[in-house]
Amino acid sequence: MRVPPTTVIPRESGESSTPRPLRISQASLEYWIARSSRAMTLSVWLVVALFFAFPAFADVAVPQLTGRVVDQTGTLASGDIAALTQKLRDFETRKGSQIAVLIVPTTQPETIEQFSIRVAEAWKIGRKKVDDGAILVVAKNDHHLRIEVGYGLEGALTDVTSRRIIDEVITPKFRDGDFAGGISAGVDRIIRIVDGEPLPVPSRSVNFGNLDDIGPLVPVTLFGSLVIGGFLRALLGRLLGSVATGGLIAVLALLLIGSAGLALFAGAIGFVLAFIADLFPASTGRSGGGSWSSGSSSGGWSSGSSSDSGSFSGGGGSFGGGGASGSW
Repeated sequence: MRVPPTTVIPRESGESSTPRPLRISQASLEYWIARSSRAMTLSVWLVVALFFAFPAFADVAVPQLTGRVVDQTGTLASGDIAALTQKLRDFETRKGSQIAVLIVPTTQPETIEQFSIRVAEAWKIGRKKVDDGAILVVAKNDHHLRIEVGYGLEGALTDVTSRRIIDEVITPKFRDGDFAGGISAGVDRIIRIVDGEPLPVPSRSVNFGNLDDIGPLVPVTLFGSLVIGGFLRALLGRLLGSVATGGLIAVLALLLIGSAGLALFAGAIGFVLAFIADLFPASTGRSGGGSWSSGSSSGGWSSGSSSDSGSFSGGGGSFGGGGASGSW
């Protein structure tokens, strides 16, 4: 139990000097308690309100780069995504430049310019030191879009050119509700312009392909290591025959998919299978097929996948805010 505050009140001469407690009326005490209680309640409600209001003012998180086309709104059908992905993949293989498409519901509270540069810095579309990347960002609910251009393409895909693509090609279709058509037409125009820009030739030495490319390699690797490998082992011996088998498979893989990384991988697998094949007689009969079946060896891989299977990533390109924005 707390002792009430005391104070010493001077006494007249002859009076006792013993301190007497300071008297506070009950009404005053109740007033101060009620006032303190209201202030504390107000503070608690203010903290709660700020806690729930903060997410509404937080920036939209940059989506994960899961493929060349990232649609967080479900606007594009799977067939549209597959066709657009294949178009962008073929363009990258031929030209080396990377183009990506992102569709989000909103960029609020940021402007689309602020959001798209954050996306560009996170995704790093385009080749490192070449900076030949471009991103088409669509904020569907905001009715805003932007073409973000890497440093290396700013000479061809200028701000004026980007704005014309938006105004003349993309937004007319968006106003009619044809988002797939507008995006496809816009990408076609971007590709056409970038094609006219002199850029370094894509280097196969740094092209490691896509997971979708593994499908066609499976039967080639199995057939080469078991059938051709058996012939070369008998002719050159186990070690030299296996090395020759792996080299032949690597060359065939390079010609088939144009990826040095996957070609080396297939060659290594071919060498190992050829080297150990005679340890498993059941799989190396005279027919060459044994228990292996090229028709069922592809497993779950499918070259006709409608996505990048998580294998796509930016090449390290840099952006400086070049491009243009528009609305519909």
